[in-house]
Amino acid sequence: MDENILCTVENQIATITLNRPAKLNAMTPEMIQSIIEAIERCNRDDTVRVVIVTGAGEKSFCAGSDIRELDTYPTPWAFRSRPDYCDAVRKLVKPSIAAVNGYAFGGGLETAMSCDIRICSPNARFAAPEIKLGWIGGGGMAVNLAHAVGPSNAALMIMTGDPIEAEKALAWGLVSEVVASDKLMDRAREIAGAIAARAPIAAETAKLNLRAAFSMPLDKAIEYERDLQTVCFATEDAMEGRQAFKEKRAPVFKRR
Repeated sequence: MDENILCTVENQIATITLNRPAKLNAMTPEMIQSIIEAIERCNRDDTVRVVIVTGAGEKSFCAGSDIRELDTYPTPWAFRSRPDYCDAVRKLVKPSIAAVNGYAFGGGLETAMSCDIRICSPNARFAAPEIKLGWIGGGGMAVNLAHAVGPSNAALMIMTGDPIEAEKALAWGLVSEVVASDKLMDRAREIAGAIAARAPIAAETAKLNLRAAFSMPLDKAIEYERDLQTVCFATEDAMEGRQAFKEKRAPVFKRR
């Protein structure tokens, strides 16, 4: 694994850290391959129940792709067909939390939006700056930003390329909380710990259900939700939850 991507697991929580702070954690092809490997590891590891994605240092979560690397692709089609780190994050089966410190620009913003929950520090800045260089985002920028902040705010960000600050991101619904910089990872782990304590199959089906809510017609989304509820209801964890409720104790979930 590339040294610029770190992956640790503790207390059922995996933390994937983009570890290139001198370059604002901008992504290289080697880093992309490593983050794909880290996410595949998290998906395979049943001891992992939640994944936190963050960036090393206080200046940047991720500044997107390293612009200097983009000219190494021999053709535009090779660029189009490259492995994508946002696609990799979206393939996480486990619930995910983006802990955004500093810049989340371009692909960094897309990476954060590919996570289920986003929190940030007061110095966080969010931008879709690709238009300033002559192109637009390609990692889910428009669809995810429109869902997160609404079509007008998304258009403002995508068409100007200008950044917004943490408090505006909170007001627009792009992030759930703004947390002091020195408490950001503590809060991310606190949220992750709460999710890890829940029934893991239910947490993963909740993730599927939320994604379906954006892509299905209303009647089909409700039908799908009921199907997922039935799947969860039949698990041993759900039986344990009902039994624990009757016995007035905390349930012990075993991912079965």
